[in-house]
Amino acid sequence: MDASVLLALRDPAGVPFYPVVFQALYVLTWALHAAFVLLSLGSMGLSLYGTFRQKNDANWKILTPHLIQTGKISVSILIVLGVAPLLFTQVIYDPNWYVANTLSGIWVFTFIYSLIVGYIMYYWYYYANKANAGGGKLIGLISFAILVFAGILMHNFAVTSIMPNEWMNMYAPNGVVDTSGTTFNIDIVRLAFMVSLSIPVVGIFLQNYSRFVSTKEDFSKEFVAYTASLGTKLGVVGLVLSAVLFALWMLQIGYLMHPLVISTVLGVVVLLLMTAGNSNSYITTIVLVVVALLISAVRELIRFDIMSNLGYSIYDYPVNLEIPSIVMFLLTFLIMGGVGVAYLLTMAWKVGKNQGVFDGSKDVAVTKLGNYTLAIMVAWMVIYFGWGMAILFNNIL
Repeated sequence: MDASVLLALRDPAGVPFYPVVFQALYVLTWALHAAFVLLSLGSMGLSLYGTFRQKNDANWKILTPHLIQTGKISVSILIVLGVAPLLFTQVIYDPNWYVANTLSGIWVFTFIYSLIVGYIMYYWYYYANKANAGGGKLIGLISFAILVFAGILMHNFAVTSIMPNEWMNMYAPNGVVDTSGTTFNIDIVRLAFMVSLSIPVVGIFLQNYSRFVSTKEDFSKEFVAYTASLGTKLGVVGLVLSAVLFALWMLQIGYLMHPLVISTVLGVVVLLLMTAGNSNSYITTIVLVVVALLISAVRELIRFDIMSNLGYSIYDYPVNLEIPSIVMFLLTFLIMGGVGVAYLLTMAWKVGKNQGVFDGSKDVAVTKLGNYTLAIMVAWMVIYFGWGMAILFNNIL
C-alpha cells in the first residue's frame, strides 16, 4: 500500500484538535469499553453455568440472578462506551476505519442487527430466570452465542483495518473486483487472548461482590466465603491463561521484548499476586484498570507502527483547531459524565451498604448529586440545542 493512497483517504478538513489527544482518548475509552465487554461476557457465561446449579445449590440460587443482572447492565454500558473509541479512531485513522467498513459492509449491518437481537433475547433470558429455578437456559445460550458473534465481527473490523497491504487483494482478488462486502479476517491468538480476559475480570468482580455484600445481613458468611473463593480461583486461572496467550500473541508479531509489553507483563504479574492474595479487591481493581490501559496502549502501538511503516503518521494530520467543539466535549465528558457517574456509584454503594430498603431522598449526598446531575443535564441540553440553532441560523440567514 502506497502512503499517497492512505493520505488521499484522509479527511481534507483535517482534525479539530491535536491528534495525540485523540490517540490518548482512544486508549482510555477503549479500555473502559473493553472492561464492560469482558465483564458482560464473563458474567453471562458464568450465569449460564449457574442455571444448571441453582436449583439444587443455595449459593448459585443467589448468585445466578445477580450475574444475569450484571451482564444485562454491562451490555448496555459497553454499547454506550463503545461509541467513543470508534469516533476517536475514525478521526485519526479514517482510512483504516472506512476501508474496513467497505470491505466488510455486509458484516457491519449484521453486527448491528446481531447486537439488537442478542440484547433483546438477553432480556428474555433475564425474565425467564426470574423464578431462580434454572429457567431460560436455551434462550440464554442463544443470546450468549449471538452477542459473542457480534464481538467476533468487531474483531474482524479491527484486524482488517490494520492490514492495509492486503486491502487491494481483498477488494479485487486476482484482479476481479469483489463488492460483496464479505471480507472476514480473524487473528485466532489475538481473539483468544481478548476473550480469555473475561475470566479474570469476572473473577475479580466476584471478589468485589463478596467484599461488598459481606456487610449485608441478607447474605450468610458461607455465601460470602464461597463467592470470594470462586472469584479468586477464576481470577488466578484466568490471568495465567491470559498471560500465556498474550505472550504468544506478542511473540507472533515480534513485540515480546518491547518496553510497553514488558510493562504490561509486569502489571499482569502484580495483578496475579494481588488476586491470589485477595487482601483488598478494590485496590486489585485499580491495578486491573491500569493493566487494561496498558493492553489498550499495546493495541494502539501495533496499529501506529503498522501505519508509520507505510508512511502514514497521525501526528502529520492537518490540524484546524475547533476550540468550541473541544470545550463542549470536555465539559460533557468531565462534568456531566463525572457528576452523573458519581451519582450512580454513590447510589449503588449506599443501597448495598444499607440494611433494609434504602430511601435515596433522605440521603444528603445522594440527593445533592441527583439534583446536580439533573441541573447539569438540563443546562447541557439548553446549551447544545441553543448553540446548534444559533450556528444553523447564522449560516443560512
